[in-house]
Amino acid sequence: MRKAWWIVGSSFTFALVMVALLATRPLIAKADETKAPPAEIKVDNFTFGPDTLTVAVNSTVTWVNKDDLPHVIASNDGLFKSKALDTDQTYSYTFSKPGTYAYFCSIHPKMVGKIVVQ
Repeated sequence: MRKAWWIVGSSFTFALVMVALLATRPLIAKADETKAPPAEIKVDNFTFGPDTLTVAVNSTVTWVNKDDLPHVIASNDGLFKSKALDTDQTYSYTFSKPGTYAYFCSIHPKMVGKIVVQ
């Protein structure tokens, strides 16, 4: 008789553990949701659009060159720098810390922009 109760007890414990594990699945999914949506900046007519972009921490920003001339995306503090981007080429950078990041085109230094990471 004891053996039968132990088996029932073990099955009950197993069921509780499974319910507990399944209950945590939404928490795991929510952790993945903390990834910020991608953001895009168009490089066109010697301007960055938008010239100031506000994003969440862990956002990936992608610059897309729509000009007929090459551009190089470079942060003022040397944190990131692209290669020369020809028409329709892209450069992406993920901002992992809050702050304000100024950048410019190193070929055309009057082209400036700013990323605000919150």
